[in-house]
Amino acid sequence: MSTIKKGFCISFGMVLLLMLAVIELNKNTIVGWILTILAGGLFFFVNRILLQSKKWWTRCLSWFGWLVVFAGVLVITWPPVRAIKAVDYANPEKTDIVHVQNGDVQGVVTEDGEVEIYAGIPYAKAPVGELRWKEPQDPEEWDGVLLADTFAPMSMQPTNLPIYDSLTQIIGFHDYHFSMKDNYVAPVSEDSLYLNIWKPATDETNLPVVVYVHGGSLQTGQPWYSDYSGQGLARQDVIVVNMGYRLGVFGFLADEELAAESEHGTTGNYGLLDQIKALQWVNDNIEAFGGNPDNITLAGESAGAASVSALCVSPLASGLFTRAVLESSTVASVNPPHSFRSYEDALESANSVKERFGCENVEELRDVSAEELVVAADTEHHITIDGYVLEKTPYEYYKAGEHNETALMHGYNASEADSFLLFSNANMKNFEERVRDYFGEFADEVLEIYPASTNEEAKEYWREIWGAVFFDYSHYCLNRLEVMNQVPVYEYQFTKTNGRIGPWHSGEMIYLYGNIPEKSKLFDDEDRALSDMMITYYANFAKNGNPNGNGLMTWEENLNSQDLMEFGENSGMISEKEHALFAILDRMQGFEE
Repeated sequence: MSTIKKGFCISFGMVLLLMLAVIELNKNTIVGWILTILAGGLFFFVNRILLQSKKWWTRCLSWFGWLVVFAGVLVITWPPVRAIKAVDYANPEKTDIVHVQNGDVQGVVTEDGEVEIYAGIPYAKAPVGELRWKEPQDPEEWDGVLLADTFAPMSMQPTNLPIYDSLTQIIGFHDYHFSMKDNYVAPVSEDSLYLNIWKPATDETNLPVVVYVHGGSLQTGQPWYSDYSGQGLARQDVIVVNMGYRLGVFGFLADEELAAESEHGTTGNYGLLDQIKALQWVNDNIEAFGGNPDNITLAGESAGAASVSALCVSPLASGLFTRAVLESSTVASVNPPHSFRSYEDALESANSVKERFGCENVEELRDVSAEELVVAADTEHHITIDGYVLEKTPYEYYKAGEHNETALMHGYNASEADSFLLFSNANMKNFEERVRDYFGEFADEVLEIYPASTNEEAKEYWREIWGAVFFDYSHYCLNRLEVMNQVPVYEYQFTKTNGRIGPWHSGEMIYLYGNIPEKSKLFDDEDRALSDMMITYYANFAKNGNPNGNGLMTWEENLNSQDLMEFGENSGMISEKEHALFAILDRMQGFEE
């Protein structure tokens, strides 16, 4: 074989493999695979002939033509939108029919027969048209039996190309599975106020209930994500409920016109009002599924935990739950670091949204399609003090002794900041400047605590500082406020490394909710044993407000706001190590016990 022909074959093979990789990563349909291979075969045949020609431009033209054809294949075989099924095996077994206030529902049973899932039950009317930016309304009654075997669309949010999500799984999570069964994308819609229930497949009654609020910066997220699936806790005899709620501009736009429309004068916290509506639904209906409406734990992670933190003090959520679990966020500090803003800032931001879309009033903004409006999620994703859901800051509520939870389990991860700083790590050139920019007059004290002398130290210290400021410190504030109010409080720090994302932000969820896949090579026996321990603590807490129980090491209450349960290579009680930085943040914010 001549050198030219050999070079052509190598180049052809590499390009074809790259094209097939794009087809797979972008989740194009199986037809895309077939057409790509056929187009590649035709190109190869034509070029074997053209290689005998001395007209180089004909070969270049054929390569260009092949790329154009491939682009066309990508377009015509784009992954279709497909709803997510509650279970992934054929002809699933159905549950008995359950009667709720608005009609009858029937769910499906997991393949092992241990968990019943009821997916896509409406808890409010679709917040569309005139109901966009309105308080959630009662759902309509339905005739017949609602087959609850499919998750509702995720709430309206910015979405990425499928290939981007695939690369995130590979690069960020090291967790990608080749499959011919996932050639689709999940739906998004304004019509997303539905909830899902996981329960043990038994006739037991009076079971504890966990209502979970998903995270995603109040901009993104969906209720069916496997890391926090309710299956794990359901196998521990706990019923789990989660819900879709309005996100971004649909859930957190605050406008004076909207406040004037509301009989309660509220605006800006529609996402929180959705969560409260879902809690009310659970209180009214969970007994039909075997749950105890007087034993509900409200839980959330990241922005979901920020939401739970707000509902822990909202007068509207009083009596709707008994305990709370907050993972990797609260809004209990004097100045919450994220997911929260003043009412004045919220109103000013809403004016910018109207200008952005060329609208003079809310009526015109309601006429903008959801697909266009969704881009405003980048600015409208903050809880605010609206005078109805929240009349003051959570810090002020706690200082006044006003709160809804009777016990709290909360904590954060050792490397919360790492995923957020992947492309903006500090070094010796900018470390001191970053510290001074944020801490101002307190910068010298911070630099004494973190005296970076190498690029690696600067990188690690900035990650620790960033994580403490945006995540850890707010938990420290909340813990002291709970102790002040004589609420039993148990705090953890998750430190376990693994083949996936380890103790980065959200890394604890797959352990805490008991959802490590049996066959995953990213986790070992130690990971599974740790998950078993964590979910047992969780189930105990949901059952009686105390995570401790037989066979478990004692998880002490954090009465001095220093005693944490470490979940890691060597689990056990440890002392908080960031108190020196926390003391500086106290003075910066004016926190008073």
